[in-house]
Amino acid sequence: MVTLLDDQRLARACADAMWSTDRASKGLGMTLERVEPGRAVLSMTVRAGMVNGHGICHGGFISTLADSTFAFSCNTRNVVTVAAGFEIDFLEAAHLGDVLRADGREVVLRGRSGIYDVTVRRGDTVVALFRGRSRSLGRPILEETP
Repeated sequence: MVTLLDDQRLARACADAMWSTDRASKGLGMTLERVEPGRAVLSMTVRAGMVNGHGICHGGFISTLADSTFAFSCNTRNVVTVAAGFEIDFLEAAHLGDVLRADGREVVLRGRSGIYDVTVRRGDTVVALFRGRSRSLGRPILEETP
């Protein structure tokens, strides 16, 4: 019988395997704060190279934080899963030095397809809302499961 603890260990092992080779997220200074089945939390501080000509964080960096959070959320069950598409709505600007925290959660998983929502916040303020559509590729992330 599979327990919640087993599911949590599997989610963490999948996240650790992905994180070990994720140069993009690490290169942008992201931190993987939490992972559990169907859910992940990542954070990122807005750095000087992320600020656009209007003096605010470029939306592409906010999208990337949300997309990385989406990736970790939908890869917790030891099946390689990729984005089929996403939409993002920007609600507030982020500025140099802001710490952005993205909280992703599974909304629905049916067969090889899933929908995940990610909320990006600066403190209590919602900066962006992201909805991602996933597609699993049917192969394992880990060679051996924990």
